[in-house]
Amino acid sequence: SLKTQLKAYLERITQPVELIASLDDRPAAQEMRALLEDIAGLSALVSVRFDGQDARRPSFQITRAGADMGVRFAAVPMGHEFTSLVLALLQAGGHPPKVEADVIEQIRGLEGDFVFETYMSLTCHNCPDVVQALNLMAVLNPRIRHVAIDGALFQDEVEARQIMAVPAIYL
Repeated sequence: SLKTQLKAYLERITQPVELIASLDDRPAAQEMRALLEDIAGLSALVSVRFDGQDARRPSFQITRAGADMGVRFAAVPMGHEFTSLVLALLQAGGHPPKVEADVIEQIRGLEGDFVFETYMSLTCHNCPDVVQALNLMAVLNPRIRHVAIDGALFQDEVEARQIMAVPAIYL
């Protein structure tokens, strides 16, 4: 039923979307590959590549074909983050966000380069709001980049940064 719902949502995109994965040999990478292949199989406007060069593996970028949008997941975004994945796909595919026009203009007008990292958990109830807001900013402004990181997949980073709770956002 999840595939049926996702297929219906993907019918709303109007511009080609590309998923670019950077994988390793962990089981989560195989889950990510299967998820991305499933998504690409649901819409002619969504393609997937497995030649990504991101240092954080497994991860994948969502971008408009021919663009370099800064939306990335270092996670298999299921559970509470599935909605974040769907919204990122829709927004990258040209579906208008449900945000006030003046807020969109403020985001587009932000000056400077910003790289956000959000450590989250797939069971966190508050994390999707943060992930979705930063993803939207990355879709609307090419100078903003965001990666949503599943702390369970990147425990070494969580320990190095002494993250005790999620969401934890770094700029």
